[in-house]
Amino acid sequence: MVLAHSLDFGQNTAAEVALQSGVALVDSSAGGRLELTGADCRQFLHNQTTNAIAALQPGQGCETVFVNSTARTLDLATVLCWGDECANANRLWLTVSPGQAAPLITWLDRYIFPMDRVTITDLSETHTLFTLVGPEGAALLNRCGITNLPSPGFAHCSVDLAGIPVQLMAGTGLDLPGYQLWVATDVAASLWQALMVAGAVPLEDTHWETLRIVQGRPAPGTELTEQYNPLEAGLWRAISFTKGCYIGQETIARLNTYQGVKQRLWHIPLSAPVAVGTAINQGGAKVGEITSVAAIAGGAMALGYVKTKAGEAGSTVEVGDQMATLQAAPYLNHAYYQPSAANPPQL
Repeated sequence: MVLAHSLDFGQNTAAEVALQSGVALVDSSAGGRLELTGADCRQFLHNQTTNAIAALQPGQGCETVFVNSTARTLDLATVLCWGDECANANRLWLTVSPGQAAPLITWLDRYIFPMDRVTITDLSETHTLFTLVGPEGAALLNRCGITNLPSPGFAHCSVDLAGIPVQLMAGTGLDLPGYQLWVATDVAASLWQALMVAGAVPLEDTHWETLRIVQGRPAPGTELTEQYNPLEAGLWRAISFTKGCYIGQETIARLNTYQGVKQRLWHIPLSAPVAVGTAINQGGAKVGEITSVAAIAGGAMALGYVKTKAGEAGSTVEVGDQMATLQAAPYLNHAYYQPSAANPPQL
């Protein structure tokens, strides 16, 4: 898979080559890592977030969105379901965004009742998360002796890499090939070195942020705030429209049923960077606002919310003194859910 837009990483040309044709290695530990355990943990998280967590079986995973009672976005998370020796799905691991672990624990604690068999633990300090991204990720892991790799789509398993216990997931958090690796923090440095020896090229945090914007993944504090809901953010992939009630469900279902999304998150290619918060105009009237910007080869890539009435992909807008065209971002989807006999609506 080739990146949608060429990245200019300055002097770090090895990282760009690794993303395009090799394997880049990212320390993703700035994000939070949570564990939910107990017999009720799947149903509990199912009731608090947008996706069908209760249906997950050991070895499966998905993305889900935390929203408040009015369906405003709190965070986008990845959920992995683990089981014990009896295959009971009584343990969930969550990857959340930087700075979101403690607020989400506090938020979830509000909904745990005395009879709920749910315990929440913050693993952010005890476990480290690495991401391998690039088309040669599977080949690199094969060289490390791991031949039975999980399938794409958040499948995961326990493996031994260079004598180090690792929890391996197929996926990168972006629409790019690769894997994520959970490892105990006290042996994380050894795992990093083993991956380097196998051929991975380190990617700096600033470059990962550029890649996030180029892929179009929304982030808290920029695209994911209480100003926006997950449909506006293009996170339909992380929403089940057949699971029934959860916090914010009525609003999300109504917006889908009546196609009432008033603004959408778009890619906006620019000839030069602009400041976050710059107005997006059309015909002299403000129709949106820039939320993230990254310099890339030949200009800049921005993310911004634009009112639905301003048009679809290909529509022209003004950003400062620049003319720009709205583009779909690889990570985002804005297609309304259509109920059918096989996929009935939420109850």
